[in-house]
This record gives sequence, structure tokens and C-alpha cells, in this order.
Amino acid sequence: MSKQFPQIEEAHRKFIEEQHMFFTGSAGPEGRVNISPKGMDSLRVLGPDRIVWMNLTGSGNETAGHLLEVNRITLMWCSFTTRPQILRAYGTAKVLHAGVEGWADLAALFPAHRSARQIFDVSVDLVQTSCGYAVPFMEYQSDRDTMQKWVDGKSDADIRAYWAEKNQSTIDGKPTGVPV
Repeated sequence: MSKQFPQIEEAHRKFIEEQHMFFTGSAGPEGRVNISPKGMDSLRVLGPDRIVWMNLTGSGNETAGHLLEVNRITLMWCSFTTRPQILRAYGTAKVLHAGVEGWADLAALFPAHRSARQIFDVSVDLVQTSCGYAVPFMEYQSDRDTMQKWVDGKSDADIRAYWAEKNQSTIDGKPTGVPV
């Protein structure tokens, strides 16, 4: 029941934009595979083969570390409402940090957030849809305000210190490239 497409079509873009969360999947050549949920207003479809998302501070930074070793990534959305569908976008990604060329233009696409750690610029080379018949119904209530409350209680230096302590290596001990 799955269908494959060489690029993001208009119906795919619309489906992606309707979802309140997505998942990222990445892995190095060995070690653990990472799947991470993402939310808030942090993702944009920029064209038929390009997606960007602003990655906010978290307890780990597996995706960035994996991409330094093996440049491949999967993004996944699934509908929890009436339309049973799963959509995956496969590709590669560039990781941008504040201050590098291209950061300011991409960061301007998102609401400003002091804990923005990276922007992932994904080149999509395959899109796959599947049924999602077994995905449960769930009702969206709202975004959590926990991240914003955490950031509001920290200085910029505190956030950088957190990155230095928690975000410098993957759980397999590989570097993530996060500047502090």
C-alpha cells in the first residue's frame, strides 16, 4: 500500500504542514539508531526537494552526531486524525550553526528562540507514503510551554553551558559539532 515519489508533491507539503509533530531518524555506521520527536513551529518545506527545521536545545544531540559520520536522515509524519497516512522523507542534511553563512536567512523563517541549537537543511531524494491504518486517533490540545519556561529561566551563558555539558557527544560517545 505504500507509494514512492522522487520529490515532495503539493499534497505531501499540505499533509506535512497539517501535522503538529514529526520524527527524525538517523544512525551512524555503528552504534545506536536514534528516533526523535519534534514539535513547536520548527519546520518548513522550502521546495520539492528541501525541508529545513530549527533544532532547539534538548537532552541529547544524536542527529547532529550521526550526520557528521553518515549523511543520511529520515523525517516522518503520521496523522492522528481522520486521514490515516504516514509520510517519510529520505535524504541527506547540512547542519548550520548560528553565525555561519546561511544561518540568518534560514533562522528568519522561524519564530526567534534563544535555545536554537542548529538548523538542519535536508535535501530530500525520496518520499514514501503508507496507510497508517494502525496509528491511533489522538487529539491535539496545544504545544507544551515547558521549553519556553526552561529558556526563560536561563541566561544565554547558561544555555551554552548546558550544551557544553549535555550536547557535545552522542550516547555512543561521538562528537556532535555543537559550538559552545
